[in-house]
Amino acid sequence: MRENNKYKVGNIRPSQLLFTYGIGAIAELPQLSVLVMGLDQWLIDDSHVLYEPRLLAAVKNRLGNQVTSLRRPPIVASEGGGENVNPFVGVPVAPFPSWMVCSRCRLLAPLESGLFKIKSNPFRLNDICYVHANCQGSPKYKREPAAIPARFLVACSQGHLDDFPWLYFVHRGNSECTGPLKFEEYGSSGSTTEISVKCTKCADLSPRILSDAFGESGKTHMPRCRARNPHLNDFDEKCSEQMSTMLLGASNSWFPLTLSVLSLPENSSELEQLVKQFWSDLSEISSIEELKSMSRIFAKSDLKPLAKYPTEEIWQIILNKKDNSQQPELEQKKIDLKSPEWEVFSQANVNLNNENFRLRPVEPPAGFTKYFSQIVLVEKLREFMSLVGFSRIQSSGDFGDEIESEEITIVPLSSNPPQWVPSCETRGEGIFIQFNESTIQAWEDSQDLRNKASKVKLAYGDWLSRRNLNPNKSLTPSMRYLLLHSLSHALIRQFSIACGYSSASLRERIYSKKPDQEGGPQAGILIYTAASDSEGTMGGLVSLGEPTTLGYHISQALEQVKLCASDPLCAEHDANSQDGSLHWAACHSCLFTPETSCEKGNKFLDRSLLVKTLANSDLAFFE
Repeated sequence: MRENNKYKVGNIRPSQLLFTYGIGAIAELPQLSVLVMGLDQWLIDDSHVLYEPRLLAAVKNRLGNQVTSLRRPPIVASEGGGENVNPFVGVPVAPFPSWMVCSRCRLLAPLESGLFKIKSNPFRLNDICYVHANCQGSPKYKREPAAIPARFLVACSQGHLDDFPWLYFVHRGNSECTGPLKFEEYGSSGSTTEISVKCTKCADLSPRILSDAFGESGKTHMPRCRARNPHLNDFDEKCSEQMSTMLLGASNSWFPLTLSVLSLPENSSELEQLVKQFWSDLSEISSIEELKSMSRIFAKSDLKPLAKYPTEEIWQIILNKKDNSQQPELEQKKIDLKSPEWEVFSQANVNLNNENFRLRPVEPPAGFTKYFSQIVLVEKLREFMSLVGFSRIQSSGDFGDEIESEEITIVPLSSNPPQWVPSCETRGEGIFIQFNESTIQAWEDSQDLRNKASKVKLAYGDWLSRRNLNPNKSLTPSMRYLLLHSLSHALIRQFSIACGYSSASLRERIYSKKPDQEGGPQAGILIYTAASDSEGTMGGLVSLGEPTTLGYHISQALEQVKLCASDPLCAEHDANSQDGSLHWAACHSCLFTPETSCEKGNKFLDRSLLVKTLANSDLAFFE
């Protein structure tokens, strides 16, 4: 990460730019907090293009046909680099919030006041910080004291983010007074009732307690949102929302909207797949003579796999691909990313195996043949992910896939329609479990399940209504989805004990469609793990999919969820209660997993659909 094209302030992994510190998010460094800037300020000369046509089509469907590529974040080609390395390569960031507090004299002022200056150490990135120049505090300190970011911000559900309006707040409204302000903390709890801000210039003005900016009172004491997009250095025309105060580092300040696909084998020759893989390097070649001159260095570069093929064959495939790319764009329509994956896994065609994708079907575990039609060990897989936007206050991942885009504000990544989006590639392994369709349909057709489905639909509608969203624009997950989702979580918790990966390293993909839905019926789960290195993972998860081993772990997982440490409260929990939840018999003690593992934010879970519980014995799928 780099600040203002001047300072390198830290290092993060490429995947963190999609899930933790993406565009518009605040990254908290040891003595500094910075905001990741929009794509308009990124340098892409040192970024690598990723080829995944299904994901690119999905990104175009959401952001527009002007998107031409998926790219890794820009990185320095090699450590050391020599004199030719661009010192500005990296992800641009800016200090945010811009109000700082002196750690000695407690002065509260913005960076634009010129009272603070940055102090960097090129050999120790963690030491970079702002200091209060010419601080008039206690003389026993000889070094300039560090300035820390003010830990209060304001945001709104329209995706805007801004500095806390300190001057407005202290003066109880608009004022021409510019301070200086003093930030005082009393006690050690850090509670807002023990923090006050006062204007040292207005002697007749009493200090103001920060608790006035929160809750219902905050709605009357805070101004209207200024519609600021700091990651774009811009303001929207207007915003009708009221500012909401939040703490620096609050979990609801940034929610990524990402798209992900598993790379599937194609029915094409090996050479065609290689040309597609290296298309970013081959797309600019304009003649066969240029290709021949370039082919001399194939064996000494990343293009080494092409060295064994005749230049004429490579050139013909390049021409064909260029002709296809010049065809007019098709009309945009909703793209189903999971159905092609379901087709590949459910058919388990080993003839499609290649160096990046390998399947091995095995028999279902003894005792579970009634419930599962097949188990597929995915010994190799690749996952591609792209960041296409983000939201604040409310997570877009909390809502159904069918919800209309206008129901929740997605903040753009750039001022102009983006030409590319940040993406990453991971490699790994997984276990695919396909359910017996006749068994799951018989279970769904029972009257008890029909009654339960009605309650789920009502609870989901109430949950959306409380968030001012239209329940009619979102498809309620079916009971088979709740079943698959609950078993997936139970297995993730069980697998993490034995496979060597933490539960945060395991992820799920739920394939759920009823027979009357397009592409249905589908009923399966993929539990997988992936890593960003070139070799992927080490086989610890796939080894658990062998019939005898998997049968043991499924039995253990079901046994564990029969009784929860929080019972009977957990077993009796109802999503219609006033706690704002959207789960039933599920909690941190039995089914919840880390956010990185779940595709629904720990919603739509109910272990009473798996086994008999203390509160319900009529819904269990497994006898």
